[in-house]
Amino acid sequence: MRCPFCSSEDSKVVDSRSTEDNLAIRRRRECLSCNKRYTTYEKIEEMPILVIKRGQHREFFNREKLIRGIVTACQKRPVTRAIIEDIANDIEKSLNNKMMVEIKSEELGEMVLEKLKYIDEVAYVRFASVYRQFDDIDTFIQEIDKLRNLK
Repeated sequence: MRCPFCSSEDSKVVDSRSTEDNLAIRRRRECLSCNKRYTTYEKIEEMPILVIKRGQHREFFNREKLIRGIVTACQKRPVTRAIIEDIANDIEKSLNNKMMVEIKSEELGEMVLEKLKYIDEVAYVRFASVYRQFDDIDTFIQEIDKLRNLK
């Protein structure tokens, strides 16, 4: 880290703590050349994730859009907002941990279905009906049969 006063690259960390929002680490440094102190912040570099839609166009991953889709599937079901937030957090963390820069919307939908399968079967079928674009009642029945076979 280069000192903003004398441009020396030699410094020591005097104090280190998380910021209030826990999204960065605040470090208080002291230059070993001029003895002046300065503050630096360290945070994770976020790489934007692109979602490849069915028409092959791309759009930025939107966490709020993901949550809206899950909320819609969970309407009038005993699924709390905290559970929905946890699903979104798990999916987003998984994408970031895999260092993914692009994901197909189909894969994203499958990740949501995998979570909903164990949380609420009705929400699972609702989400699947929109995501998989069910055309008729037979497709609904096939999906429900798949869900039954998992038990």
